[in-house]
Amino acid sequence: MHLPSSPPVTPSSTLAQEENDGLEPRLQDAEQGLADLINRVVPEDLEFLVENLVSPGLMIVFILFLGLVATGIARRGISRTAERMKSDDGVGRRLKTKVAGGKRPTAAEQMRRAQRADALGALARSVATTVIWVIVVTMALGQLGIQLGPLIAGAGIVGVALGFGAQDLVKDFLSGVFMLIEDQFGVGDIIDAGEAAGVVEGISLRSTRVRDIDGTLWHIPNGEIRRVGNMSQEFARAMLDIGVAYGADVDAAADVIERVAVEMSSEPDYENVFLDVPEILGVERLGTDSVDIRLLIKTQPAKQWAVSRELRRRIKNAFDAAGVEIPFPQRTVWLRTEAPVALGDAEAAPFEAPKPDEDTKRRAVVASKRGDTGVRDEMADMLPDEPEEVGGQPDPEED
Repeated sequence: MHLPSSPPVTPSSTLAQEENDGLEPRLQDAEQGLADLINRVVPEDLEFLVENLVSPGLMIVFILFLGLVATGIARRGISRTAERMKSDDGVGRRLKTKVAGGKRPTAAEQMRRAQRADALGALARSVATTVIWVIVVTMALGQLGIQLGPLIAGAGIVGVALGFGAQDLVKDFLSGVFMLIEDQFGVGDIIDAGEAAGVVEGISLRSTRVRDIDGTLWHIPNGEIRRVGNMSQEFARAMLDIGVAYGADVDAAADVIERVAVEMSSEPDYENVFLDVPEILGVERLGTDSVDIRLLIKTQPAKQWAVSRELRRRIKNAFDAAGVEIPFPQRTVWLRTEAPVALGDAEAAPFEAPKPDEDTKRRAVVASKRGDTGVRDEMADMLPDEPEEVGGQPDPEED
């Protein structure tokens, strides 16, 4: 018996190939239809806008973001450095060793260092911010397709013109920067800047404000300060030339001066003002009317004038009490011979300069503090040998 033949079996791979061959034309037709739809719906300039505006805009935003981050990092780093300069660590410790000789800085020195650190920190932050944002703006203009070559050349020409026209301003600015860096003087210092001398009330990169003893406020451009003398930095010296008459005993007068100065340096109100023991340098000058004895005292900054005024007052009182003659413009005619000179029926005694003894010197030192200018007999009643209260007030020697 003859059986009918079955239909041929088609492999699965052959079926898949036939399906793909039929799908590809349909996908191509769909893509072409979508492209045609986009071309009809979306404007033709969109691609141009995306390529020329959106992409550069995103780059500019990214550049601005980097500029903000760089500015923040730079300002934070500069601020931390300024704080270290004001502290006792790192840079602050080196400044302390340089200024105070390794000793702990005083409150005035710490304030001075803090002011200097703040000024330098503000200047550094301004410079860093300006440099960063100049770079940011330049990069942003480059993203917009602007030719930077002519722009930079034009800026250079303008800079040269401004440099020639504002030479004094540039000189003042640079001088102010170096004044701050070198710490030549600060607010509160007493300086001599040539035409003006007084207390510094303010410092900027452009000028320095100085108020003199008469109350006049001087505005001095920093570029005009050729030399400056700081009379209140680290320490000061009070130098007194005290004149005595030619007839006075110079050694005794110098002894009285030294005792008065040493006594003053040991008092509670002045022991911190005197930085060293007062020193008698000797006879400084043989003048027309006087013999000048020089006294040198090392004091705290800006305290030399107050110490000098008080010492002059005390030395005047001590000289009056000790019988030491203070010269003044005068002419005294002395008739001196080996033998006494007969004046009428009397004979003049030979000339002898008064010389204070040890007790007189001691009383002169006490009198210098009390302002007593009486003669020795009166002092004997007012200044007893044994300490006791006088007029309800304790004797200074009790301390």
